[in-house]
Amino acid sequence: MRKYIFFTIWIILLVLVPLTIFQTTPLAAVTKYPVTLMNFLQRFAGLIAYILLFEQIVMGAFLPRLIDKFGEWIFNFHILQGKLVYLLVLAHPVFFMFFNHFAGAGWNPYAVFINACLLCDTQIGYYYTLGMISFWLLTVTVFAVVFQNTSPWLRKNWKKMHVVNYIVFLLVGLHGFLLGIDFKVQPFYTFAVLAYVVILGIVVFIEIPRLYKACIKWLNS
Repeated sequence: MRKYIFFTIWIILLVLVPLTIFQTTPLAAVTKYPVTLMNFLQRFAGLIAYILLFEQIVMGAFLPRLIDKFGEWIFNFHILQGKLVYLLVLAHPVFFMFFNHFAGAGWNPYAVFINACLLCDTQIGYYYTLGMISFWLLTVTVFAVVFQNTSPWLRKNWKKMHVVNYIVFLLVGLHGFLLGIDFKVQPFYTFAVLAYVVILGIVVFIEIPRLYKACIKWLNS
């Protein structure tokens, strides 16, 4: 019964995406041109990734309790969802690259994945930079998990690197609120704000005190 409740909530959250995105892009306009299709897929992947990344972080923060409450299957689900999150985060800029191509800007992976800036010429450059930084930070954490058995240090510390996911989510949220049109549309807007507040709360009231205690323990050892 608990498993059904869990997946019901999971599906309801995902339904927020079509309820939101079809308000800004009618279905008839999605496949009208390749450029509109790529823009739709880019935004769709970004919204789904935001929801699943939120769920992933909350699950990770309370995983031992969730396993006790729901069973061991939720750990395997957590691992599987983590892989899906990364694929969606990767798909988001890939679709943007296709969008640029069909819009006449050519193929330019550098502009999409690497061209971050500290002193940007335009304000939108900072918004894109937030997305690039969050993508590469998430990539680091994913590779830490995948290659955890390749070195003693990674085998010991890969779980600690999951803290980086909090930074990733907060950067992704800023990227979405500042750049994404769907983040300003209901019902996704309400969820996005609440999710951001929840993650901030976990960081402030759980992760920072946990980090503080770890530092004190390390200094006293």
